[in-house]
Amino acid sequence: MDMTEAPIATPAATLSSAGSDPRQAVLVASLRARYAIADQRQDADAKRALFKEAVYLGIRPDAYQGSSSAA
Repeated sequence: MDMTEAPIATPAATLSSAGSDPRQAVLVASLRARYAIADQRQDADAKRALFKEAVYLGIRPDAYQGSSSAA
């Protein structure tokens, strides 16, 4: 695939972790819960898969990684 044809995330989806979009908030909450489990199990493969999913959804990693770093 030519990079000029690659889909681009919208700025709103990229910049806001949950914002006012209820669907986005649910997605972030799901990623956060699954990341916590993967972190507890020290499962690098699961973390990598979550990162790829977040990129696909246009969600920044800092929105779901870490304890309560999302502001």
